[in-house]
This record gives sequence, C-alpha cells and structure tokens, in this order.
Amino acid sequence: MTNTNLNTFSMKEMAANAKIASRVAAQLTTTEKNTLLNAIANAIEINSESIINENDKDIDAGRAKGLTQAMLDRLVLTEQGIKDISSAIREIVALTDPVGDISGLSLRPNGMQVGKMRIPLGVIAMIYEARPNVTAEAAALCIKSGNAVVLRGGSEAIHSNLAIARCLHKVLTAHDCDKNVVSVIPDTSRSVIAELLKQKDTIDLVIPRGGEGLIRYVSENSQIPVIQHFKGVCHLYIDKYADLEKAVNILVNGKTQKPSACNSFETFLVHQDIAAKLLPLAATALAKSANVKVHACKDSLSYFENGQLATIDDYHAEYLAQEIAVKIVSSFDNAITHINEYTSDHTEVIITQDISRSQAFIRQINSSVVMVNASSRFSDGNQLGLGSEIGISTSKLHAYGPMGLEALTTEKFVVYGDGQIRS
Repeated sequence: MTNTNLNTFSMKEMAANAKIASRVAAQLTTTEKNTLLNAIANAIEINSESIINENDKDIDAGRAKGLTQAMLDRLVLTEQGIKDISSAIREIVALTDPVGDISGLSLRPNGMQVGKMRIPLGVIAMIYEARPNVTAEAAALCIKSGNAVVLRGGSEAIHSNLAIARCLHKVLTAHDCDKNVVSVIPDTSRSVIAELLKQKDTIDLVIPRGGEGLIRYVSENSQIPVIQHFKGVCHLYIDKYADLEKAVNILVNGKTQKPSACNSFETFLVHQDIAAKLLPLAATALAKSANVKVHACKDSLSYFENGQLATIDDYHAEYLAQEIAVKIVSSFDNAITHINEYTSDHTEVIITQDISRSQAFIRQINSSVVMVNASSRFSDGNQLGLGSEIGISTSKLHAYGPMGLEALTTEKFVVYGDGQIRS
C-alpha cells in the first residue's frame, strides 16, 4: 500500500492489512521466498535509472534543507549502490531459511519428543532516517524470515523509498503474493510515527534506525516492543603488546573508511607503555589519511599538532565524522574501566599479540560485538555472515548485535506424542 493521497491514508488500516499479509508470508516455502527475492533484486537493477532519478530529488531537497554531510552520505544512491542493494538481496537468497527448523528434539521418559521450531515474529515495523537501501534490504530480510514489514522512512528519502516500493509491489503482485507483505508509509509527518507506535494489536516489533533522538522518542512512546540502538560509541584499545603497524592500520581504517557509519571508531585508548612509540605514528596517519580532528587527553595532547583538549563529553560523543577522542591509560584494567563506563554496547576492539589479554578483553567487555586485531568496520551484518542486517540491537532482548534472519524469528515448542496422557 503506497497510496500517496494522504487524505485516504490510514495507519490503522495499513497495519491491519500487514497483519493479514503476515499470515501469507509465514506460509511461503523457501523456494517461493527465494523466487520472490531474486525477482526483486532483478527489478531494482532494471529500474535503477528511475530510482536514481527519484533519489536525486531527495539529495537536492536535502542540500536545500542543510542536511549534514553524514546524512547525505547515507542518503545517496549511485549505480553501484543499486547493484550493492541487489547483491545484498541475492546474498539473503543464498542464506539458510531459519523458518521451520526444529532444534533440541529430545525424548522424554514418557516417550514424548519435545523440540523447538523457528517461526516468524509476525509484523515488523521499521522507522529509519535516510538510508533508502534499508527499504529494500529490510523488506528482503522480512520476506525470507516469513514476516510482513511496515516501513516508515524519513522525509529526506521519501522519493527514493517510494520508487523502491513500487518495484517491490510489482514483483509481489506479479507472483500472486499479497503486496501488503511490504508496506511503505507515504506520510512523512511526525504524527504518523505516534500513530504507528499505537498499533500493538497488529504490529509485533518496532525497529528504529537513525539518530539518538529518533530512537529515544520511539522507545519512550511505543506501546509495542522496541529493539534499541541509541548510538555507536565504538572503542579501540591498543594494548602494550600490540603490533604497532596493525594498530595504526586498524585505527585509520576504523575511523576514516566511512566515518558516518555507526561502527566507526569514536575513541581510541593507548597503553602508556607504548604511547611514546604509537602516538606519533597515529598522529601522522590520521592527519595524512583524512586530516582527522583529535580530542586528546592532557597526556597525549602534545602528540597532535592541532589537537584539542578532550572533555568528558568527548568520550561520550558519537562524532560520525573525521573526528576522534584519544586517551592514554595506565593499565589494561583502566582501559576496561573506561570502556565499560562510556560504552554504547555496540563494538569494542583490542589490538594485542598477547592471547591471554585478548581473552580477558573478550570476557570483561560485554558489548554486542567484541573484536581482536580487526577493524570495527567489520561489525556489520553482511561482514559477519548474516547477508544483510535489519538493524543493530544494543539491548540484550530479544536480540543483541547485528540482526539477521534468525533474529527475526522466535521459537515455539513442538511436542510429538503417541497417546500419552498426564496422570
């Protein structure tokens, strides 16, 4: 349902239609779902020119509104970007379908067999800013996991989102599948979000993706369970047993490769025993690669030519830009303490050649992704083998970290008996 006549748009009706469609989606076979997804990937590529034309309207409007460069980076669609969306959908096709899988089947003393079967959640609502690729990839993940999805993108991407939605609906209709399996809300007013969050009888889960303000609004106003991801304050700890070349390469990649991403480094910590060797290398590399603005503690400030003295706010900051905070720590334990105090539970990385320290870091840091000797930029559903992600959860229920197909399902108990009765 993508009716652009807002006078006839009803959020309640859209959600109710999605609930009905979710029962259709839940019964699709793996072959049927994969056929739909391959057709969707093809349709998006075939219609790339019209999608990009609509995206250009959003980019022009975004510049006129004064959107930040980080927001514009998330919004833009290129020919390669369209191909990336189609590739992501085809990767989802190649993934194992979790629906119907029975695990833990065990024999009870009375002869019954008890197991758990994976089933869809039902109707997923996505509320997101910019990122028109989310429209296609979230739809693909929900279709493969047997769910219906209601998509509410931001006003900055409305033309792009509706263009992608038209492709999706043509494919669903052509394959005799209820098009309400994927619904894109045409109304970009704030009031429609408030109405969406009241549809507890028809929507099973809300996943917001965007700025901290949006996610807090959704979390505080929703009558439906919410997957939370407020921000990504990702830390890099360079241990005294680190390989300095690895450390500098990972720092530069994690900060500068795509600073607008929530998995980019925002703070790096350096053990005092190697600070004098590491920080001059880091300062040169950060300045050379992207002229990164550095907020440094008083002990590290002298290493950075144009550095600014860091404040407490800098260690809480999600810059989403070529900007980073740095601090020298006196010990491994102090690094752990700092991360646990300032973490957003997204991704933390240690660089060390000492196995016992890397294992201690993994045990003591409970963020949704913990990495050893690798860039935080790999903290992504696609890079972690999920095909695509519908979001990243930094709250431990019902999922934690990048959410792929399995996170869009739940389990029901299945019992096989042969006439047993309880005495």
